[in-house]
Amino acid sequence: MAFKNFDLWLPAYLKNRAAHFAHPGKPERLWVTIADHYEPCGGNASTEIATARVRAWQERWPEIAAAAPKDVNGNQPCYTFFYPQEEYRSEVLEAIAEIVRTGVADVDVHIHHDHETNDGFRQKITEFCKRLHEDHGLLRTREGRLVFGFIHGNWALDNSRPDGRWCGVKGELQALLNLGCYADFTMPSLPSPTQSRVVNQIYWTTGDPALPRGFDKGIPATRGGGTKDGLLMIPGPLGVRYRDRLVPRMETGELAVYDPPTPYRVKRWLDLAPRIGGNVFLKLYAHGAREDNAGALLGTDGKPGTLAPMFRWIDEAARERNLEIRWVSAYGMFDAVDRVTRGVAQGAEVPA
Repeated sequence: MAFKNFDLWLPAYLKNRAAHFAHPGKPERLWVTIADHYEPCGGNASTEIATARVRAWQERWPEIAAAAPKDVNGNQPCYTFFYPQEEYRSEVLEAIAEIVRTGVADVDVHIHHDHETNDGFRQKITEFCKRLHEDHGLLRTREGRLVFGFIHGNWALDNSRPDGRWCGVKGELQALLNLGCYADFTMPSLPSPTQSRVVNQIYWTTGDPALPRGFDKGIPATRGGGTKDGLLMIPGPLGVRYRDRLVPRMETGELAVYDPPTPYRVKRWLDLAPRIGGNVFLKLYAHGAREDNAGALLGTDGKPGTLAPMFRWIDEAARERNLEIRWVSAYGMFDAVDRVTRGVAQGAEVPA
């Protein structure tokens, strides 16, 4: 990955690294989640192909999760499938729901759209969330309302592409908040020009809702600082890594056939991941429905996958740094952030 759009991320990255080295702190807990841009119907796949893609995860993921080191609460890793609204097919979603019922997976919301209207966006998200919840037992309620985590397709959150494509919704961040979005997990989006100017920091957006890219400004989440107005952004690690290749490359926390996890990448993730007080929040992402990525992550009959050793490497790296591991879903990570910012003790188990 070339160092593209450096004007967006480099100033914030250098500022973040300077603060990290000036005030290193002593983290105590590591929260880990995987947010998959899960598109089983991608490429206009038939329902037969889509269900075969899900079947690979049904067969292999629970075994990988069961074999992974348990966290401090005895939990297995939990994988979150962010399923696209425009790909809704009942039988495909129900197959994913079967994985969720095993306790090692969750489902949240993803969407690809273009030249969208505000009313159309609200209708699509509302109806999709209702289907997920009422027809498949997915999503959850919080304080009396249905809530969801969100990833924007094609990275174009809040109409952020310079050419205006792949979104179109004015004030999309506020629309998401009004619809029940508990947090956005889209970032980082490099090498796309949609990348936020805030990196390696969990924060609430404060940008002008009348303009695109409202996520370029925000209020950082702090321990005991309370929740703020705006949409909560939970990004993954973003930075430069120096090994595994002849030249440096960008690190965005992606898990893919062309960029598998390694022990060095794991350590780099822990150095770059957002922190709040004594808590490190590591969000990784993938496009795991594709056969090439699924084969690399889960393994095939003739070749082991990369997810299984990754969990061991994360456990080993955490032990070296005296960090308690908490494997969580995307919602579980949000709940942990919410507790930290409200000053609630972290001793109790949080939702997966």
